[in-house]
Amino acid sequence: MTEFIIVPGIGGSGKAHWQTHWQQADPAMQRFNPASWDAPDFDDWMAALDVAVGLAKTPPVLVGHSLGCLLVVHWQRISTREISGALLVAVPDPASPAFPSSARAFADAPQQRLRFPSLIVASTNDPYGSLDYVGAKSERWGSDLHIAGPLGHINGDSGLGDWPAGMELLAAFLRQTQAIARGAVRQP
Repeated sequence: MTEFIIVPGIGGSGKAHWQTHWQQADPAMQRFNPASWDAPDFDDWMAALDVAVGLAKTPPVLVGHSLGCLLVVHWQRISTREISGALLVAVPDPASPAFPSSARAFADAPQQRLRFPSLIVASTNDPYGSLDYVGAKSERWGSDLHIAGPLGHINGDSGLGDWPAGMELLAAFLRQTQAIARGAVRQP
């Protein structure tokens, strides 16, 4: 059975957020647990994610949203723990005027290719990250890119509920990562 680690951004993805719906519906989805969701401390969040990955019985799939996406990219550079892949939804641009000053420590994300398969899901009208920015990150990180249409920041305010289209993207991504792990498909 595949394990998943939910990696929310600031605020921890509240009751209306699709990450919360997914976690409530599937016991294989666990949330990493930093000391504070509202005051993101870079070192604490990195350590909390590393602990969560370490507790998984098999290499998990990380499901990141917003600041959680930048966390995943920083984490993969310093941790040696294995994961199966990462779904990165609504990657924020630290240069955006909307990017919170409390999260500046997460800003300088690594530019090299990620060491695992990844899929970035972006909105055409995300106030935290333009398509140009997300497209450039997708290229640098070696991530597949899916443009989901005008969904805002793809969060609780987007009114997606349990976001069935996102779950379909995750299922397709999971099939792809499993094929890569079996050697049936080569990672680009």
